[in-house]
Parts: sequence; structure tokens; C-alpha cells
Amino acid sequence: MKNFIYLSPNFPENHWNFIYHLKQNGINTLGIGDAPYDELTDDLKGSLNEHYKVSSLENYDEVYRAVAFFIYKYGRIDWLETNNEYWLIRDAKLRDDFNIASGLHLADMDNVKYKSRMKANYQKAGIPVARYHMVDDVEGCKAFIQEVGYPVVAKPDNGVGASDTHKIKNEDDLKDFFETKFDIPYIMEEYITGEVQTYDAIINSKGEPIFENGNVTVANLMEVVSQKGNCSLYERADLPEDLLDAGRRTVKAFGVRSRFVHLEFFRLTKDQYLGKEGDIVALEVNMRPPGGIAPTMMNYANGVDVYKIWADMIAFDQSEYERQSHEVCAFASRRDGLDFALSYDEVREKYAGQMKQEGRVDEALSSTMADYMFIANFATEDEARAFIVDVLRSA
Repeated sequence: MKNFIYLSPNFPENHWNFIYHLKQNGINTLGIGDAPYDELTDDLKGSLNEHYKVSSLENYDEVYRAVAFFIYKYGRIDWLETNNEYWLIRDAKLRDDFNIASGLHLADMDNVKYKSRMKANYQKAGIPVARYHMVDDVEGCKAFIQEVGYPVVAKPDNGVGASDTHKIKNEDDLKDFFETKFDIPYIMEEYITGEVQTYDAIINSKGEPIFENGNVTVANLMEVVSQKGNCSLYERADLPEDLLDAGRRTVKAFGVRSRFVHLEFFRLTKDQYLGKEGDIVALEVNMRPPGGIAPTMMNYANGVDVYKIWADMIAFDQSEYERQSHEVCAFASRRDGLDFALSYDEVREKYAGQMKQEGRVDEALSSTMADYMFIANFATEDEARAFIVDVLRSA
């Protein structure tokens, strides 16, 4: 029997589904987390063979001892994973320290965690990348801005999502950035006018996709975070051919094996330095599933269970499934304290036939995903966009 350690099994909450299907596939599921066992959901408890509590997942020594305990009790560990961007480097160190062959290792981290290093592999895949400058001092950044023009975007070179991302429109913004930024490496890039579209896939050990899907971010996540606005996106079962091609080439260029990936691109919405309107341009790679409720939305759009497909990849390196639908699943999330044209009850009544799920967004995700979500299925992208506009329309 294979042994699989899943770290932070209780967050995000929906990740119990990954663990459930691992166990159904005959894998010994071992959890390490900072939540007491009694506080785990019944679904998660039933999916784990054993759970080891640490006081903090940030404490490497504690987590190290937990892994050592499981090895002493169960033998060699075949897999160790969190499926969480925040822990990628820590997971890689544990794999190195315990000689766990599967998964990413520290030697892989620079290319998949640092935005500046991602660009070389995107270029290897033939995908255009934004011009950039590693933030040094004000004069160095001004020289870069003179080349590309305002606005520019500055963000941590090793960052998660849109956190601590700055849109710099003028010299005052540049001054504010230098006065408030953290003492970490930042990358500054030319601003791209485009819509974020993703290629999300489950890749087997041969580097082949066994499931493909993608989302479109209708709201600008950078502005959702910085301006505390609403959030909206949709998952689509069927991707355009140029995005499928770009995603597959990127998977090959990065040498992805046995992973769920979330690859981000811009589709240009006007002609600019990097290409013509409609062209695909690189943004960044994420070597994990899309965040929050997105995997469940994939299930709604495709009529499949991506949690099972991923667990099948782990156990069997393949998955037998049939798509039951080819729809578009829309996510519209409202920020608390704002006034909307439709009441919550009016949204429920108007879209009763399409609604799949609603509820509070996990507090840990609300900075980027707002506070209260409505999720609904539609036949077309136009219908999904109309739903988003309707739900988020101001009073």
C-alpha cells in the first residue's frame, strides 16, 4: 500500500475531496495539520487513516518530526503534498530531506516560484512575456519606466496570487511604492491590457494532460485586493484551441510531471507592444490546483469529479471518466458593506434554475475572493458574463 502525507488537510476545506479519493483508491492517507482532530469535519476524518497535529505548520522542526513519525510507523512515504501555493517550497524541502522521489524538489523551485525565472520557460514554449526589471532603486526603475511607459506593475518576485501587487501610474505612485514596500525582491513589469485566462490541467507522469479546463477572470484580481472590490470569474469546460496549445507547450517547457497545474495567460484586449488584440501572452505558472472553490466549479462545468481524476493520476497514472456536460460555471462574489441592485433573495429567485451553490467565502480567502459567493451554470460564456454583471450590479 502506498503512503501519502497530505499537509494542511483541513484548508482549503474542499481539499478533503482529494484525500477521500486517495483513500478510495487504496492509498494510506496521513494528515499533518495544526487543527485538533476533534475540529476536523466528519468528511475529512473519514478520509484520513491518521492525523498528526502540530502547533504550527510554520514550524519546520515540528512538521519534520511528524513526517519522521509516520515513516517509523508506516514505512517509506511515496507522496507528500499540500496542493497549496504557500507551502510549495516547504513541501519540496521535506521531499528532499526524506528522499521522497515524487513531486517537486528544491532544485525545481526557482523556475516555478520566482516570476522572473518563469519567463525563460514561457519563452522556451514560444509564449511572449512582458518586459521586466528587478526592482533596485528609484533611478533604476525610472529608467525601465522610460523604456516601457506608465503604468507598470510591481509585485514580489516570489508571491502568491495578487497579494502585495502595485499598479504604478505616475511618479507619486512610484514614490509611495518605495516608501511602503517590504524588504524582499520585487519584479517590475510593463502593464498588459488583457483578460486573464487560464489553462488548468491534471498531468500524468509522462507529462501528458489527462484532464484540461480553464477559467476566465472577469474582475481584475489586483484591483479586487487593493480596492476591496467584488470578485468574478467563470470556469469553462471547452477551451479555445490557441489556449490549449499554449498550455500544452508550457507544460512541456516546464517539464511538468504528476501534478495539477494552474497556468495563467493574458489574452490581449487591444494591440500593444507584445502582440495584436486576441493574442496569448504569458502571465505566471502555479504548480497546484486553482484556489478556493475552483475545483468544485470545474466539476459543475464538466460533469466530472476532478478530485477523483487527480487521485486516479496519483494511484494509477490515468483516469477513466466521461464529461457529462460542457457548460460554463460562473462565480460572482460580493464584498460586504456594498449596496447591490438585486437582493440576495432576488438573485436566488431569478437564477434558481441555474444556481449550483452559494455561501460565505472562507475568511482566509476573502481578500481575493470577496465575502459572499453565488455559483451558477450556463450554456454560454455570454450568459455567464451577464449573470456576473447582474449579481454585482450596484444599487
